[in-house]
Amino acid sequence: MKVGISCLVLPHDWSFAQAIREAKKAGYEAMEVVIREHGELSLDSTEQQLRQLAATAQQEEVYLCSACPSVPNPGLTAADPQARSISFDLFRRLIDIVAGMEIDTMLVVPGSVTADVAYDEAYYRALEGLQRLAPHAEAAGVNLAVEYVWNKFLLSPLEMAAFLDEVGSSRVGFFFDTGNMVIFGYPEQWARICGRHLMKVHFKDFAREGYRWTPLGEGDVNFSAVMAELRRLGYDDALISEVDTATAPLAESAAAIRRIMES
Repeated sequence: MKVGISCLVLPHDWSFAQAIREAKKAGYEAMEVVIREHGELSLDSTEQQLRQLAATAQQEEVYLCSACPSVPNPGLTAADPQARSISFDLFRRLIDIVAGMEIDTMLVVPGSVTADVAYDEAYYRALEGLQRLAPHAEAAGVNLAVEYVWNKFLLSPLEMAAFLDEVGSSRVGFFFDTGNMVIFGYPEQWARICGRHLMKVHFKDFAREGYRWTPLGEGDVNFSAVMAELRRLGYDDALISEVDTATAPLAESAAAIRRIMES
């Protein structure tokens, strides 16, 4: 496994090259890139620019393990059909960007349950949207990894696994975040139950008492149990830190991931 970091927790004013250098200096071997609406890596990026960014990472021997969109997106579950169409087209563009950097996986949040979007409506709209996106992802060679992000949708590992079974594409799977389900479950159970769909892993820790994010190993995530499940599944990709630098310095989180890997 590799020690990874998400650009989501790096300073936004860092250039791509600086992010790569600082991450490597802090002890990271892999990076999750963030695609923004505008900027160096964005919806506006050309194929040549994407290749140049990928080459920068390759020169520094940093593995680009995944991509996370951070752009306004009405969602595949939106009540308005036109908004869903906009979201679908946006996801297609994002898939092309990820493929242009030769990154194998993109994090996907299909939408949310809201006061105006009922749970069953969200489920079937997300299902239809991902089934429609799957052929494009398959042709591009990009995995779409669905993550639970406190969006009131796909609230249990049984439901997540069944949903991904129903999507029915080997290119649509599960992005496992150790911290996001601690408030109502046990991360190692998500890894076991959704394991056949597992694509990538985010590392965070959360304390139920005080309801707060913590440095890795100081919250309620049982990382020994999580690692046992990941090893059982044969997972050998990056463990991607999403620990904010206000919670723990970059180098400390990298060292914590190494300790967890050795446990």
